[in-house]
Amino acid sequence: MAPRRVVFMGSPEFALPTLKALAEEYPIVGIVTQPDRPAGRGRSLTPPPVKLLSQDLGLPTIQPRRLREPEAMEQLRRWEPDLIVVAAFGQILRPDVLALPPFGCINVHGSLLPRWRGAAPVQAAILAGDSSTGITIMKMDPGIDTGPILSQRAEPILTTDTARSLSDRLANIGADLLIETLPGYLGGTILPVSQDESRATYAPILKKEDGLLDFTMTCEFLARQVRAYQPWPGAYMIWQDQMLKILRVSAVIEETSIPIGQTTRRLGYPAVGTGDGLLILEELKPAGKRAMSGKDFLSGAKQWG
Repeated sequence: MAPRRVVFMGSPEFALPTLKALAEEYPIVGIVTQPDRPAGRGRSLTPPPVKLLSQDLGLPTIQPRRLREPEAMEQLRRWEPDLIVVAAFGQILRPDVLALPPFGCINVHGSLLPRWRGAAPVQAAILAGDSSTGITIMKMDPGIDTGPILSQRAEPILTTDTARSLSDRLANIGADLLIETLPGYLGGTILPVSQDESRATYAPILKKEDGLLDFTMTCEFLARQVRAYQPWPGAYMIWQDQMLKILRVSAVIEETSIPIGQTTRRLGYPAVGTGDGLLILEELKPAGKRAMSGKDFLSGAKQWG
């Protein structure tokens, strides 16, 4: 039995492939996404990507601050969904929402659960040095990514992957896997399987200050941090009392006399001493300036190292 009515909940770019794929296969009766937020230098109100796509698709959309708002719950009930599909929505679903559709709420999650439950699974997988991650299609319960699993698909993490590049691939994999999984789930041939709690790890919400590099760490960890936090929250260091955004680096593990945190030069690039070697800054962005190569930065940074 295919559902007659589907509600989609999602917000960022990660959710777009899933919404597009879902709209081609199922009747979507409504969209729930986050409110418009201030963004950019002008801090002008900017709609989430899902809202823009929903407008293009001509789908009714609501943007409640919290799903528990009476108006939001009233609209959900009026839509009478048979199924709710969630992809990076950004709010925890309360039990009354989870219980509303007969087929429940299905989530497209960017990790191989139970590893990396939580808000930032892609960043956590890169930061931890995992060799692979993937997508999990799960039936939601009141916990944070604790619901039973319907299907999973693994994806290698490349040594060049940033959170953006890996998230883009996972978003497309998630859309494909959802469309492959839903017929079996709705028809009763794919049954939810409980997660192994003993293997659970958690990826907390990231804050801007998490991007500050701690040069007591190994250079390979710091290199993963730069990739994991691209584009947000972004990796950075403080130099001459200014934020210096670090966009691309390489790690050199070696015996070195360069003290931890000391700036130096290596093969024409700026470098910083770490816990076990040097972090070479290949691309960076000084405060108030454009992004530039490390070599271009050094040409105007005579005080460096």
